[in-house]
Amino acid sequence: MTRPAPFSPRGMWPVLYAYFDANNVLDRRAIDTQIDATIDAGASGIVILGLATEVNRLTLDEKQRFIEWTGAHIAGRVPFAVTITGDTADAQLALADYAAEHGASSLILQPPSVRDKPESFYFDFFAEVMQRVRVPVGIQNAPEYLGVGLSVESLVTLAAQCGQFQWLKGEGPATIIHSTIERLREQSSPLPVFNGRGGQELIDNLRAGCAGLIVAPDSFDWQAAIHSAFIAGDQTNAQALYERILPSIVFVMQSLDALTCYGKRIAAWRMGFDVAHDRGMRPTAFGLSCARRFAAALGPFSDQRNTAR
Repeated sequence: MTRPAPFSPRGMWPVLYAYFDANNVLDRRAIDTQIDATIDAGASGIVILGLATEVNRLTLDEKQRFIEWTGAHIAGRVPFAVTITGDTADAQLALADYAAEHGASSLILQPPSVRDKPESFYFDFFAEVMQRVRVPVGIQNAPEYLGVGLSVESLVTLAAQCGQFQWLKGEGPATIIHSTIERLREQSSPLPVFNGRGGQELIDNLRAGCAGLIVAPDSFDWQAAIHSAFIAGDQTNAQALYERILPSIVFVMQSLDALTCYGKRIAAWRMGFDVAHDRGMRPTAFGLSCARRFAAALGPFSDQRNTAR
């Protein structure tokens, strides 16, 4: 069993891309490269098997392989969280146990794929899983992307019932996230809230009270530098950095397909390799020219803390 790093729900966490070799097999070197590059850039932790990882396109064996490789290569340097999917509590618990055995510090639960049930169904589902897991958990409360979500009242009740429920991964505008955070505070809930959406409204998410963000690696080094500047009280530099990368964020966040087609390429080129195979949307010649331009503007992947001074 790999020993996990202590879990601390704060800061900037990259969610890794899934890369495949020319034979359509998971590329372990690409996973390792992302891990090393993002840790060097200041990652507080790492997330895998999220929407950016194309989890819906991975077999169970591939999910387990991704977990095993990630735990082995991180080797306790930072905590890592595994997004857990499955249509039954037993299926999610099996993957959760596998993740814990291979060093996961935390889990992020997604709702089952059924979308026509009342909110109580998803509440009960999450509660059953949370009461049986071995590590802290969050949930991905992203109705815009997943089609279902829990109300703030349900989140507060769930946190009171399940001690392992220790963070929330939201996906929405900063105004909505701010409202969620404020309502949680009114209920005296200390639940840390993260946002994602590729880093859109990054600074406003921090102003809204987010504990951090979970974003894909393509501009992660810049976003980690923005977070560091903001936390240090240097909002002028944080804003300057954000304005420089916003066009790239807008480009890759047009859709999940755009993210896993073009965002994945931007990250790869910046880290020194290429995409050998696509399981989802294929790029167009024009799309590739746009992605190349954004990758060049972002530059080689590195710590960007002193880029805009």
